Amino acid sequence: MTVEVPLTIQDAAAALRDGSLSSVGLTETLLERIEQTQDTLGAFVTDLRDQALDAASVADAELAAGVDKGVLHGVPLAIKDIIAVAGAPTTANSRILDPEWGGDADAPVAARLREAGAVFIGKATTSEFALGAPDPEKGFPIPRNPWNLEHTPAGSSSGTGIAVAAGLALGGLGTDTGGSVRGPACVNGHTGLKVTFGRVPKSGVVPLGYTLDSVGPMARSAWDCAALLEVIAGHHPSDRFAADVPVPAYTELLTGSAEGMRIGVPRDYFFDAEGLDDEVRDSVLAAIDVLRDGGAEVVDVDLPYAKEAKEANTQIMVAEAFAYHRTNLAERWTTYGAKTRPLLARGAFYSAGDHVQALRFRTWFRRTVAEVMSDVDVLITPSAPTPPERIDEMDMDRRLAGPSFTGQWNLTGQPAAAVPVGFSATGLPLSMQVVGKPFAEATVLGVAHAYQQVTRHHLAVPALPAPAVVAA
Repeated sequence: MTVEVPLTIQDAAAALRDGSLSSVGLTETLLERIEQTQDTLGAFVTDLRDQALDAASVADAELAAGVDKGVLHGVPLAIKDIIAVAGAPTTANSRILDPEWGGDADAPVAARLREAGAVFIGKATTSEFALGAPDPEKGFPIPRNPWNLEHTPAGSSSGTGIAVAAGLALGGLGTDTGGSVRGPACVNGHTGLKVTFGRVPKSGVVPLGYTLDSVGPMARSAWDCAALLEVIAGHHPSDRFAADVPVPAYTELLTGSAEGMRIGVPRDYFFDAEGLDDEVRDSVLAAIDVLRDGGAEVVDVDLPYAKEAKEANTQIMVAEAFAYHRTNLAERWTTYGAKTRPLLARGAFYSAGDHVQALRFRTWFRRTVAEVMSDVDVLITPSAPTPPERIDEMDMDRRLAGPSFTGQWNLTGQPAAAVPVGFSATGLPLSMQVVGKPFAEATVLGVAHAYQQVTRHHLAVPALPAPAVVAA
């Protein structure tokens, strides 16, 4: 059964309730799309066909009987394959992880989505352990950007990003330690939210950086991300980092207006870094003008040491990742992908003094950002310095040394969203980043939603590629 697929979770929820769409029909159509594009786009490691169709059938019966579990009831979602889901393996895109990892139980975030009636359509491709680039020799799908197969879909939540952009799922979950929700959202042309550290429980999720990791929603629109966040946010006793902070009804707080918002623009580094593409800069500045025209006040702010903050986040992330992988690196070096093992091994070369200094800098930078943001509601920067790179031109050492605009907010633990702002001259997605104060996800999503009420960049959909095998 092939049906017309709504673009957004919001539209699908309405159609499921007015009877013009069934969850089974929607799920079958998306499974067909996944099958047709898997060899080309590589969005999924595991499709959950039987589980998904069973859940969709239950959702249809419940909705018909007047049992409504909320906006996500009957909506197909993609789950990044470092998040445990009952009835499905968690591989972290690696031959290292124990096949029994996760104990065949839902991570808290997955359990909350399941309780809300969501349909899990598949486990989405990720960089190995959310860090390394894909290694064709390890046998996992190679993810590719649906706007141009020769360009990167970014990582590490690449599969979820591809699935949302290409209409293979209506939303899903990613994780973000240095930009891994925002990067794929940016280069695939949809919305993605890195939440405040502790806003969403991360137990049942394969760790990368213990004090940096977060689980966040990825979807076409800010409204859809808000709907996902309402379900997955909140304290859970299994995660000692999960904050016991009330969860607002995020969708009800989206007014659609930027009136009265005060937006800070940190020009240094974020708008003048060496390597920043002119099209990126101009598109983000144009988006800020749209918000200004909608009633927001825009002011320049001075945020020092942003480059150093990026470096500190990378150092802490790699050190914490090395701590997790140390034994396996020593005993099973070649079992890791060729591009993963040297990244993890970098952690062995940081001294205890280096790590302590990075932690001290984090404390200072958090205070500094709080002072800078005391007079504004959000900051806006580009999400990435360039449009998505060609895969054959990517260089990990150059990327680590070059400018990056996302890791700073993992270091501080603040929420930040990637929001589409248009396309490059070659048809590749461009994105701005909206950064908020701790636990102010409603404000971040509110700014993004206001922008999306007067623009349609987030609703652009790439043409699905014909089934084909693309050389790695």
